[in-house]
Amino acid sequence: MFTKSYIKHGRLLIRHAEKLLRYRNDVLSESTIADLKTQIERVRKALDDRDEKAVTAESEKLHTLYTQHLPTPKDAAWRENVEVILVAIVVAIGIRSYFLQPFKIPTGSMQPTLNGIIGHPTTDPAPNLLRQVGEYFVLGRNYIDVVSAEDDRVEQVMPKKYAFFFTFSRIICARQTYLVYAAPDTLRQDFKVLPGNRYKKGDVIARGPIDTGDQVFVDKFSYNFVKPPRGDVFVFRTEGIFGIPEDPESGAPFFIKRLSGLPGDTLRIDPPLLYVNGKIAEGFGFERVMSAKLFTDHHSSGTPPYRGYAPGRDYLADPTKTYTVAAHHYFAMGDNSYNSYDSRWWGPAPEENLVGRGLFVYWPFTWHWGLIR
Repeated sequence: MFTKSYIKHGRLLIRHAEKLLRYRNDVLSESTIADLKTQIERVRKALDDRDEKAVTAESEKLHTLYTQHLPTPKDAAWRENVEVILVAIVVAIGIRSYFLQPFKIPTGSMQPTLNGIIGHPTTDPAPNLLRQVGEYFVLGRNYIDVVSAEDDRVEQVMPKKYAFFFTFSRIICARQTYLVYAAPDTLRQDFKVLPGNRYKKGDVIARGPIDTGDQVFVDKFSYNFVKPPRGDVFVFRTEGIFGIPEDPESGAPFFIKRLSGLPGDTLRIDPPLLYVNGKIAEGFGFERVMSAKLFTDHHSSGTPPYRGYAPGRDYLADPTKTYTVAAHHYFAMGDNSYNSYDSRWWGPAPEENLVGRGLFVYWPFTWHWGLIR
C-alpha cells in the first residue's frame, strides 16, 4: 500500500514481459528474446537502485518492446465495439431497474399537470413536411389524414402495435382498411371514429394533429428509503387490483396519479373540496385542482379539467361519509378529477405495487417540460 507507483508499474511490466517470454518462446526470434531479457534486467536494476528517472525511462522502453510482440487479437475492433455496446446496455438496464425509468402518459387523467395523448380534429391540411418534422421533435406532434376512398361504413377500429412502442390503429371498413398512427382511444374520443359511422367518397374520416403524451422519468430509488409523501405524483402497477383489466399482450398496466391518501388517512370529498383527516387537503397539487382554474388551451374538448374534486363511485361517493385508507395502501386520484379512473372506483393501491414518483418531464419540450409538481 505504501509502495510508490513507479515501482509498482515497473514490477508489473517485468511480470508481463516474463509471461510473454514463457508463452511465446517458441515463436519469438532469438534476438527478440535476448532484447526482452536484457531490457527486463535493466528495469530490475533500476528498481533495485530506487532510481525513479531510470525506472521510468527503462519501463517505457520495455513497454514499447513488449507491445510490439503481443499477438494481435482477431477482430479486435469488432470485439471492442461489442464490449462497449454491452456495457452501455448493462448500465442502461441497471439505471432503469433501480434508479430512473421512462414512462409515457397515455390518458388525460392527470391533465393539465401531465398531458396524455390529445387529438385535435381539423379540416385544415397538414403543414409542410419540414414543419411537421420540427413539430414532432419539439412538441411530439404528428399529423393524420384519413379520407374515405369510397362510400363505406366503419366496422372496427383495432389496435396494432409495432416493436412494443408504436401504437397504430387499423380502421376496418366494409370495403377498405386504413392503418393510422394513432391509438384507438384517441380516434374514438377526439376524432369520433366509431363502428357504424358512414362516410361518402371524399369524406374526412380523421384529420388533424395528435400531441403525444408527456414522457416522464420516474424516480424508483427514493421510495426504498423514505415513505411516499402525500401529494406526490406517483406510478404504480395495477396488478391484482380488482376492476382493472390486464392487457393480454403487455399485462397489467401502470397508472400515474396523485397520492391523495396515506395509510391511516381519513378522506372525504365534498365537491369541489377534498378533506384529509378533517381538514381541506394542503399542498400545491391539491390546491390547484380545487382552485377550478381554466386551462382550455391545453384540453381538446375545451372543458376545464380543474373543476375541483368529483365524488367517486365505490369510494368517497357520499359527501357525508368518510373513508379510511387501510395499512400499507395508498389512495390515488387524478388531477383531472371528473375524467379519471382512480381509487374512487377500485380502491387504494397496495404498497408492493408502488414503482416510484414522477420526477421529470423530459419530452416533448412544451410548458410541462421540467420537474413535476
